[in-house]
Amino acid sequence: MFFSDFFSSRGKTPAAKTAGVTGDNGKVMIETGLAGKVVIVTGGAAGIGKATARRFAQEGCQVASWDVKEAEPEAGGIFQKVDVTDAASVESAIEEAERALGPVYALVNNAGILRDGQIVKFKEGGIAGMMSDEQFDAVIAVNLRGVFVATRAVAARMIRSGAGGVILNASSVVGLYGNFGQTNYVASKAGVIGMTRVWAREFGRFGIRVNAVAPGIIDTDMMRAVPEKAREALRAHTPLGRMGQPEDIANAYLWLASDAASFISGAVLSVDGGIVMGT
Repeated sequence: MFFSDFFSSRGKTPAAKTAGVTGDNGKVMIETGLAGKVVIVTGGAAGIGKATARRFAQEGCQVASWDVKEAEPEAGGIFQKVDVTDAASVESAIEEAERALGPVYALVNNAGILRDGQIVKFKEGGIAGMMSDEQFDAVIAVNLRGVFVATRAVAARMIRSGAGGVILNASSVVGLYGNFGQTNYVASKAGVIGMTRVWAREFGRFGIRVNAVAPGIIDTDMMRAVPEKAREALRAHTPLGRMGQPEDIANAYLWLASDAASFISGAVLSVDGGIVMGT
């Protein structure tokens, strides 16, 4: 399959010459090498996860979509109800996925939650609230420990198989630069970046590439839970003047998993409409 229209044939760069072939429309088509590969997408029931699972399925992959909420599988794939914070649940799901689909080639660690709040909220001369242990622990459990648990299980199989593979982790621009009222979320997403870079070093000798994607403001149910005033502030700081769509992130994951990105590992790809430039 091909990642269509990724580059214009007018841009005669070395990368375009080596990574793609020219299609009938005169544009360079990027060959992904992903057709028939098995891909696990965590948090695959909605939002970015759903868009990512769908995009890989469109590319001819067999997708195992994981979530704690029930959902329909993508064409040619399966859906599994999995709690990524539970190591036994993850191990069981991988075994089931490999029996049904075959060896896992790529893992997209997308599952994540929000529990926002100031660590200490000061209002009208007094302490009006604090972030609870439960708020902090819940986000760390899913967003950070869940990535660790799933990666540990999948990477062990990739190493034993000797076939290599790809691990892609969901970070966030706030993991790079921080954000008001998100101590727990920022800690989890910064931690994901750290683990991504460690694993790129540890797994590279086995032919396993590890990268992270750092989305900006994306139009999902999770983002809609953020107060409108905060969303508008983020949009105002985005030079492209709009929120991203889940498909924007899905395409980034697809490219990073593809043969076109075969020499990329340990990277953090910001897909944010230029929001960092606008701050």
